[in-house]
Amino acid sequence: MTFTKTTEQPSKYQHLEKMSVKDVIYNMNQEDQTVPLAVAKALPQIENLINAIVAKMKLGGRLFYIGAGTSGRLGIVDASECPPTFGVPFDLVIAIIAGGDTAIRKAVENAEDNTTQAWLDLQQHNINEKDVVVGIAASGTTPYVISGLEACNNRNIITGSISCNLGSPISQTAKFPIDVVVGPEFVTGSSRMKAGTAQKLVLNMITTTTMIQLGKVKGNKMVDMQLSNSKLVDRGVKMIMDEIEVPYEKASELLKEFGSVRKAVDYYSVNQH
Repeated sequence: MTFTKTTEQPSKYQHLEKMSVKDVIYNMNQEDQTVPLAVAKALPQIENLINAIVAKMKLGGRLFYIGAGTSGRLGIVDASECPPTFGVPFDLVIAIIAGGDTAIRKAVENAEDNTTQAWLDLQQHNINEKDVVVGIAASGTTPYVISGLEACNNRNIITGSISCNLGSPISQTAKFPIDVVVGPEFVTGSSRMKAGTAQKLVLNMITTTTMIQLGKVKGNKMVDMQLSNSKLVDRGVKMIMDEIEVPYEKASELLKEFGSVRKAVDYYSVNQH
């Protein structure tokens, strides 16, 4: 298969600087609407990777994301949301960005071109065969990410990838590749746009579906969420009200007593008689 970087192909829109604000945002929106359709085509690949992750997590494994630049930051966003949303330990889903934490806010020169650092970064977390490592790279060519996946393959650690070019080097490397081909960007080569949106949608699917499979959602509710602010406490109280049909005050008392929607509902369900 010939590899073509469609994410780097020229935009089909010309003379952007001559467009009105209305035309710019209209045309961006037109392009954005194509992204979920591209993700839909990759659903079988996404399913395969999620099944592999769930199987390893049930054995006590963890999920790692490795990426550079925008892709690395998207991994960090997704990983950081898992503990508050699903009540899981902060080290169950771990995101690593080329260049370290400095790179979250500022580009670190040449970090994405380093072909030895990703494995060193993973070793800081005592990575092992129970874990799964997913490389995120819109282009599918980031040396930091590819070398990290190669190191994992050599040590019998399951690898996945999320990229936006068909037949890319990262897809050739990962055991469970995901290719979401979104085509040229509105601004040529600006893969934080459609490619970034596509990656975010796929990351949402991976962690949300995995957590559902691990029993972290009941019905359609985040029953294990961390009650870290008043909005979430209020949401928790209303979840309890819906589940066991008690007034707000009673639900609030139960939540304060047990500190968890799941524990409050389980206790009340067993002891209400």
